[in-house]
Amino acid sequence: MNNSSDFFTIVVTFAIALILMLMPLPDWARAYRPEWTVMALIYWSIAVPKNVGIGTAWMLGLCVDVIQGALLGQHALGFAITVYIAIRFHQRVRVYPLHQQAMFVGMILLPYMSISLWILGILGKDPKSWLYWAPVVTSVLVWPWIFLVLRAVRRKASIY
Repeated sequence: MNNSSDFFTIVVTFAIALILMLMPLPDWARAYRPEWTVMALIYWSIAVPKNVGIGTAWMLGLCVDVIQGALLGQHALGFAITVYIAIRFHQRVRVYPLHQQAMFVGMILLPYMSISLWILGILGKDPKSWLYWAPVVTSVLVWPWIFLVLRAVRRKASIY
């Protein structure tokens, strides 16, 4: 990172994403919670791939594993694969219009959710409902706002 303020700004956005992930919701809305931390990771890995990479994704995934009490490495593996895909295509995605970016986000959330589903299946905790995939849909719908907010933060902090 160029300086400590860049690092601080990115860490604060990840902290806000973690808070949104932990925010209590009514029972009916829990299944529809967007994947806030993954979307923040996708944004930063597309915007500044030299600063936020697979190592950052792995560490943030381990934090999510600890916070949620999940199998250690479950989210870390999914986050790392998601960020790898985002970085691999970041130059193309950056020029896409927002609706196409949202579709890209949905497409790279599918491997993350599939890995989590596979691990849950191995543990015998597999969900029995299609609602498991609802966060992909809500994340796609929320992506344009996430992108605009994080872009404004990045420009205000002059992170390039």
